[in-house]
Parts: sequence; structure tokens; C-alpha cells
Amino acid sequence: MLDLEFAQASDRGRVRESNEDYLGCVLPEVPEQRAHGWLFALADGVGGQARGEVASRTAVETLLAGFRRAARGERLRSLLPRLVQAANEKVFETGLAGKSRGAAMATTLVACALRFDRVVVSHVGDSRCYSIRHGQATALTRDHTVVGEQARLGLISAREAAEAETRHILTRSLGNAMFVGVETSDHLVLSGDVLLLCSDGLHGAVPAADMADIVTRNTDLNAAARELIDAANERDGNDNVSVQLIRIKSVERVGMYRGRPYKLA
Repeated sequence: MLDLEFAQASDRGRVRESNEDYLGCVLPEVPEQRAHGWLFALADGVGGQARGEVASRTAVETLLAGFRRAARGERLRSLLPRLVQAANEKVFETGLAGKSRGAAMATTLVACALRFDRVVVSHVGDSRCYSIRHGQATALTRDHTVVGEQARLGLISAREAAEAETRHILTRSLGNAMFVGVETSDHLVLSGDVLLLCSDGLHGAVPAADMADIVTRNTDLNAAARELIDAANERDGNDNVSVQLIRIKSVERVGMYRGRPYKLA
């Protein structure tokens, strides 16, 4: 049976007056609910636009509510991007309702849903999800930014992208239009893996290798989350910084037959 432990932390940083990041999760309350899965989500209100904190909270709460209402057993690979799209529509409609006050709003969003021995990751923007296995961090998301797109096309190097002054300019975010391109991927998880979701306040200040080292050294996930926040603030501190950590304690290996899961020995 899939089992995990979880910790999260968020901080406004050393410069910002408020925290526009928002985090949330859906955890099974009883063992029978584990077949529906776990959901974790992190959003970062877009800086420079009004009510970023409203956008991020609206996105995450809409996503969580949709997951709780979803039919038991619905495939996560189709469910999660549909819920992210619904969150986008809610943020867009909320922004339209506030237009008389000049309140455009947008946010990034990264979410992962786990069931059996798989994790499905959906994201829009530059909030990231990493998999940490045997002390190595692997990015499961791609930044939807101008320099990110240039790097994927081979126009600039990964190092140039990381150092570019325009690295925070998004090509996609929730709330700018009725529809948004949601990127989704599906991955196998193993016992001992740690999934790390974070806003750019963390990955913009702390290299992935250092994140992996901090997580691997700390058996206590709450201590690891706090150390990651402290590292981001010490090295930069100019942005809000948020992190969610999910450690896989055990998995339930399954196969699929005619769209239905069955246990593997």
C-alpha cells in the first residue's frame, strides 16, 4: 500500500512585505481513501500584478476542492490537468470580476497526485517539482519562461538561462485567459524517493544539488523544509519562498488491464 510522509514551509523572504505563495494538500483521512490518492499543490502569485495572493489561493483551493469531488478511481493522468484547467478558469473569472478595481491577477501552479506506485505532475509557470533519489535531484517540470523556451530550442545554454535577467518572465500562467496549456507527466515512484515542490524563490537561489543534499541529510522532513527556506533567504531573500516535501515510505506495485489496476506480486 502506498504510504508517505509530508512537510511544507513558506516564508515571505527578507524583502517582500507579504507572501503571495499558497500551498495545500489533500490527504486520505482513513485507509479506505488511499485508493483515491494524495494531492499536493503549490502556487506563486505573479509579481507585478494586483492580488497575487488571491490568485494563488484561488488556484490551489479550486484544485483541492475538485480533487475531493472527483470520482473514485478516475485516472490521475486525465484528472489532474482537467482540475488545473478548472483552477485557471476560476482565477480568470475572479480577475474579471475585479476589473472595475483594476485587479488583473495571475499565478503559477505546480501539483502532483500520487496513487499506487505512480505520481502525476501538472504545472503552469515556473514553480517546479523535483524527484530526489539516492541523493540526486531530477526536475520533473520545465519552466514556462522566455529563457526556458530559448534553452529548449538550443538558442542559449542552461547556464545562460539560469543567469539571464529575464529568467522570471513567464510564457504561461493561470488567470491570463480562459484556457491555458497545462503540461503533465507521469512517473514511477520508489520507496525512499522524495518529491520536492517549490516556488522560484527557492530554486532561483538554491541549486538543485544543494536541495538534494539538504533533503538527503535530514531524516526529519520538517527540519529539511526549514533548512531549505533558510538557505534561500541567506543566499537571496528577495522573493517569497515555499517548499513541499513528500517522502515515499512504501508503494503498491500495480499493473493495468483494460484501464483497471491490479496488484503485482
